[in-house]
Amino acid sequence: MPSFRFPPSPRAEFRASIRRHRLRRIALAVTVGAAAAALVACVTPSSSSRPPLTLVPKVDIGRFVGDWYVIAVIPTFLEKDAYDAKESYRLEPDGSIDVTFTYRKGSFESEQKQLKSHAFVQNDAGNTWGIQFIWPFKADYRISYVADDYSATVITREKRDHVWIMSRTKTMPEAELQRLIDLAVKQGYDAAEIVRVPQR
Repeated sequence: MPSFRFPPSPRAEFRASIRRHRLRRIALAVTVGAAAAALVACVTPSSSSRPPLTLVPKVDIGRFVGDWYVIAVIPTFLEKDAYDAKESYRLEPDGSIDVTFTYRKGSFESEQKQLKSHAFVQNDAGNTWGIQFIWPFKADYRISYVADDYSATVITREKRDHVWIMSRTKTMPEAELQRLIDLAVKQGYDAAEIVRVPQR
């Protein structure tokens, strides 16, 4: 005889819907938690006994803002496999800095993505910033080098976990890039972890 199954009752359908909703909330919480953990890792100071970073004695913020192309980097989890990476800084009337990071994930043909954050200059020298993605956390950002003509810069962190070598143009002479990588190594970074960012 053919089997016959009664359709689920409204109460059973309601309970199933609640279970699906709970599962979606759990999945979302896990995703957000992982992102928050990564952010806190970027913000939390290092407990190591490394000597302090050497920083630019004085940064002219008005000259420093503008577009910077990322030439080489020890990337954050968001920057891995980034193409056409660019940081854009815009000085706000209150002295804070609007930050826009644009990039393509995985190839030049990928859709351009954008991340927004805000920076706060934390000393009179202008060489130490706090980058805020989520209130109230501020990620460490230190300017260890800027060219006399503000054409290139090296951004470091006390934890020596990430570094950014950036230029006003999409290309940098090989000798200059190697010099800036050597500068990062002298600050305590591992040259083997620094990767080049494809620019076109």
